[in-house]
Amino acid sequence: MMRIGAHMSVAGGVSLAVDRAALHGCEALQIFAKNANQWRGAPLKRDEVRRFRRRLDETGITPAVSHASYLINLATTDQVLRAQSVAAFIDELERAHTLGLLGVVIHPGTCTAGSEVDALRQVADGIRAALKAHPRRRTMVLLEQTAGQGRSLGHRFEHLAAIIDHLDGSPRLGVCLDTCHLLAAGYDIASADGYASTFESFDRLVGFSRLQAVHANDSKRPCGSRVDRHEHIGRGCLGLDPFRRLLHDARFAGRPMLIETEKSPHRGRADAIVRDPLDTENLETLKRLRDT
Repeated sequence: MMRIGAHMSVAGGVSLAVDRAALHGCEALQIFAKNANQWRGAPLKRDEVRRFRRRLDETGITPAVSHASYLINLATTDQVLRAQSVAAFIDELERAHTLGLLGVVIHPGTCTAGSEVDALRQVADGIRAALKAHPRRRTMVLLEQTAGQGRSLGHRFEHLAAIIDHLDGSPRLGVCLDTCHLLAAGYDIASADGYASTFESFDRLVGFSRLQAVHANDSKRPCGSRVDRHEHIGRGCLGLDPFRRLLHDARFAGRPMLIETEKSPHRGRADAIVRDPLDTENLETLKRLRDT
């Protein structure tokens, strides 16, 4: 079976994300290891790291991954931004290693100039530089398939395959699929035939051996819109059927399915550990689809 979980806040300390995940009955977890909208992050506190790792062991929540900063763009041709992006990504991998995470989910980047072919090679070169910074580490780079807005890369399986090929099939490279992004990019996983052809194509071009995680999000926009707008499970253009198929598809067994759906309006302290009704609804919907 797939392991169902969510992206949880680290407000108040990174270890509190595990407490929030446990409160919601999560089996897997995604976090930001630093502020996703800033280049630099505060150092991880040693006691928080110890408690984070201990709470993962105590709760049985696994795997846990982080999502890289949205500022990082490994495809840019701007040398200043590129240097910042590579340095920030090295830091993301270091934080993930310290926390004992499976890997770091990252959007491949946005083509700012030139061809997609050149930009994909730029992405691969940036990842290579980050991996070389700590060659003996095992923390994975998880390339996220994207919705295809603007000139963003990664919305086609061919893009992911090209990056992996440029890096000579490094075993530290994995893939994270996103159900909303798949539909938005033009992969019609909402229909039975479209679902079958999409994952036949994925297996042929990338391979299920590379798949390490799935983001479970419904989509506010229809197939092929190239617009990334997450919706609650079953309320959008995907509906429930594709999630049911995924949860009963043996090719996805053992992988984490992580929701990134909208949270309830915030009330009270940011660092509070409280049940979010919307997270509870989405997680229970997925578990019901999996377990029946």
